Amino acid sequence: MYEILYKGIHQKQEYDNIIKKVITQCFNQEQLEKEKLWLTIVLTNSDNIQKVNKQYRNIDKATDVLSFPMFEKDELVKKIEKKEFQHEEILGDIIISIDKVEEQAKEYEHSFERELSYMLVHGFYHLMGYDHIQEEDKEIMRPKEEKILADLEIKRG
Repeated sequence: MYEILYKGIHQKQEYDNIIKKVITQCFNQEQLEKEKLWLTIVLTNSDNIQKVNKQYRNIDKATDVLSFPMFEKDELVKKIEKKEFQHEEILGDIIISIDKVEEQAKEYEHSFERELSYMLVHGFYHLMGYDHIQEEDKEIMRPKEEKILADLEIKRG
């Protein structure tokens, strides 16, 4: 279902526990728990995510989360509907800056768990082909994100 990589930061059991809980709920919510989909979660620092952001998006600044999906949304929907995952396939990669998670948790007066959970859910839905650039897309993506956090009883503040 997923693997966790640490780049430039120390592994913490707390991070692993949050990831397991949240990603499992994401897969359950989208009824993908029986599919042979795999994703990679990279936890890193601001310097590393800035390099990736510059390399792949030509934006030379640190960000909180980056998602690299392997499928276009329509392609993924068809594969899911037809149960076409005969072998393990990669859903994509989520890269999260733990520095930014800590910074934003303080800024928004959330717990660290809430902020990391949101970054995971947000990244997951980008891998699923959802976006939030256009308002009509945001109106679909945001409720999905909030439902997972609510189901896990991860509250704001």
